[in-house]
Amino acid sequence: MPILEAEGLTKVYRRGASEVHAVDGISLSVEAGEFMAIMGRSGSGKTTLLDLLGCLLRPTGGELAIDGHGVIGASDGELATIRRQRIGFVFQEFNLIPTLTALENVMLPLRYGPRRPEGRREARELLDLVGLGERAGHRPTELSGGEQQRVAIARALVNEPAVVLADEPTGELDSATSDTIMATLRDLNRERGVTIIIVTHDAGVAGSTDRVVRLSDGKVVADERAGTRAFRRALAGDPTAETGAGERVWARLGGLLERARGA
Repeated sequence: MPILEAEGLTKVYRRGASEVHAVDGISLSVEAGEFMAIMGRSGSGKTTLLDLLGCLLRPTGGELAIDGHGVIGASDGELATIRRQRIGFVFQEFNLIPTLTALENVMLPLRYGPRRPEGRREARELLDLVGLGERAGHRPTELSGGEQQRVAIARALVNEPAVVLADEPTGELDSATSDTIMATLRDLNRERGVTIIIVTHDAGVAGSTDRVVRLSDGKVVADERAGTRAFRRALAGDPTAETGAGERVWARLGGLLERARGA
């Protein structure tokens, strides 16, 4: 059974007399343990889709199931419970509480659910897992950008979610730190079987995943697995692109151009 399944998912925003279809009839199935990326130009609908999958937004139409349970029609309280128990979020801006230590930031989601006596120990283990056990007592201002993002990843895992959704998790980081973050996510996927979905402009980031879903105008225009020519063409954003030695360079340039347009 898919861990996430969307069928005909839509999100329509109304601007006066006009309608903007941010997500336009997307059907998508994600199996447990997948490591995948969602790509697309700014305005293609990728962040809106991630917010729909994470139950942060209610869709205008369509169906969505998490672990085989439909969430359409759930109350606000039920959606909050689903987010807390089944979904971990990693944001580009880290969203750490500046007055809390790294350990306290990781433990923060535990305050909003049933009491877990082992929560502090589990949070420490997660910091060890992301290589920050010795920085548990430091506040965000005492951590580098990459360290802050790793704290955010540990926080996303503390409730043992079914899936982790990451929105441009490397967007504010230099290339070396981005590589470290992606290696951390890859290790979590391989060693713990965590299902990870990343929204990114960066073809280099997407190229390190196992599956790429590319959006355009709120629709899926490519859904490809790693190791194929179609996967490399999906990274490049051009379904007619020729494969060859220069394709990875083109894909990287395409990602940089998309990031520049977004900025």
